[in-house]
Amino acid sequence: MTLRRKKKYLLFVEGDNLREVLATKGVKSSLTTSNNTCEVALTLGIEAARSTIMNEIQYTMQSHGMSIDRRHITLLADLMTCRGEVLGITRHGLAKMKESVLMLASFEKTSDHLFDAAYHGQKDAIRGVSECIIMGIPMPVGTGLMKLLYKPDKFESPLQREVLFDSTEFHIPGYET
Repeated sequence: MTLRRKKKYLLFVEGDNLREVLATKGVKSSLTTSNNTCEVALTLGIEAARSTIMNEIQYTMQSHGMSIDRRHITLLADLMTCRGEVLGITRHGLAKMKESVLMLASFEKTSDHLFDAAYHGQKDAIRGVSECIIMGIPMPVGTGLMKLLYKPDKFESPLQREVLFDSTEFHIPGYET
């Protein structure tokens, strides 16, 4: 009795033509990966690029013996792809992500960003985490998300209703409380 064993081959390719690799006969596209997130975004879409970012960060950190909660990695991948394109966590990527002067100044080239903002008369809505930390105000996340203002009306004494037994017809003659 002979057993036939199917051999599986792994192919590591260096290059940037994911579309051609996926179109190659015999290549299972569902098992094909790339670490080039921009090319994945162009070929498979922004969600695939987001997934690639998460997988690559997880792989890199595990290779160095570090474990990071998947939620943190997901947050970073969401931030990098929320505009429909892959943006890096660099000064150029951050500039495309947000228009907050304080957030940009907190990352790099502080004086340049602040000077340009002052020169052009820019205003900052101070809604992000970085801006709120700089200004020392509660962040608009978690319990800081809601802004409630409670202004009670002046307390007026409630209207007194006449009680049934306060009526004199129900009183005992000659008896007073």
